[in-house]
Amino acid sequence: MITTTKRERGTSDVALVYSAKQGNMAAFEELIERHTPMIFRIAMHITGSREDAEDIVQDAFLKAFQHLQHFEERARFSTWLTRIAVNEALTKLRRSRRSPTISIDDETDDSMSLGDRIADWRPNPEQHYDASQLRELLQEALASLPDHQRVVFLLRDVEGLSIADTAEMLGLSVPNVKTRLLKARLNLREGLSQHFGRDGVTTGSSLPLRQSLGESHASTAI
Repeated sequence: MITTTKRERGTSDVALVYSAKQGNMAAFEELIERHTPMIFRIAMHITGSREDAEDIVQDAFLKAFQHLQHFEERARFSTWLTRIAVNEALTKLRRSRRSPTISIDDETDDSMSLGDRIADWRPNPEQHYDASQLRELLQEALASLPDHQRVVFLLRDVEGLSIADTAEMLGLSVPNVKTRLLKARLNLREGLSQHFGRDGVTTGSSLPLRQSLGESHASTAI
């Protein structure tokens, strides 16, 4: 059995990837252990299924291992791996829905001016619903978003990644990420307004998404 050493646990992703390319399986196992929680959460949010999320994590790491020799160490391993996982998750959704092909690279109409349509919603929804009810409502609202909007929203507002990192992970331009994020927030507002009213919820940084959604997917069973 291959065990991960303390030295490997404190090693950078770049060094671990380089070592794994040389045949050090313990190094790749450390990469798996290090990045599984985030990949699982993203897959779970996209598919809404623990079983599917577990499969996606395994498929993403298997694909990463198979193509590891083509990965350039100057790029971030987490960025590369996340894009693999997102595409695996969207592929699984396509198969389950038997719908036309959906891609994270699909372009949307960016000409629509939305900036002045965002409004702050108060009071906090936690004043009206307990944590489990709020989490269920948020999950339902997220599930109703188009895939290309939901993925951007999850990476930016749930995982807390920067706009630049989200764009890099999805292979999109920064303006395109901003537009999709804005549309996702507006659509969430519309979906949640029936429960909270138009003056009852805040999207974006004020909405406790990371806490409300993250708690239900915090543990993994990979």
